[in-house]
Amino acid sequence: MQKLVILLHGVGSSGADLEGLGHFFQQVMPDIVFASPDGSQPFDGGPEGFQWFSLAGINDALRRERVVEARAAFDATINGILHQHHIEPGRDKVILLGFSQGSIMALDALVTGRFPLSGVVAFSGRLSSPKPYTPPSDAAVLLVHGLDDQVIPWTESESAAAALVEAGVSEVETQFEPGVVHTISAEGISKAMEFIMQQFEHS
Repeated sequence: MQKLVILLHGVGSSGADLEGLGHFFQQVMPDIVFASPDGSQPFDGGPEGFQWFSLAGINDALRRERVVEARAAFDATINGILHQHHIEPGRDKVILLGFSQGSIMALDALVTGRFPLSGVVAFSGRLSSPKPYTPPSDAAVLLVHGLDDQVIPWTESESAAAALVEAGVSEVETQFEPGVVHTISAEGISKAMEFIMQQFEHS
């Protein structure tokens, strides 16, 4: 059985920015494989970086539309990684870990049931996917959010947790962090590590 963690960066960032987190995971869990791809579009808000979808003129309705429009390119990226590592559904385990816009795409992949996911870790994200939701009932979700996040309010993760439970996800955990802004904290990484190890240990 292979254990794969795919790290999904936020808007304007790149896969390289999360590679250090993947290396940290490997120090603790040397048998895992990690991948940290670039977003599927060049960042349209600056000269460098990538995005999964554009934030130009964004509002809630447009965000839902752009998440749907981003699926084809996102799926091509994820499927390429699964193929590269010879991942077989039912045999291997895959977890998506996202930050901000990466979390939005990870949660979208989960609620649409497009991939055989064991779990999702979503830092500082939100659930922006249009219904209906058809997540795999045996997947687990960890939502981590700073209470001082001024970019995406922590209440978005609170709302996402309720929606995921309503949609039938059997295991939904949250960690809301006082004094933490729009970032991945050391405490959040520790919680994510614990969560990932638990999911990979399940038979």
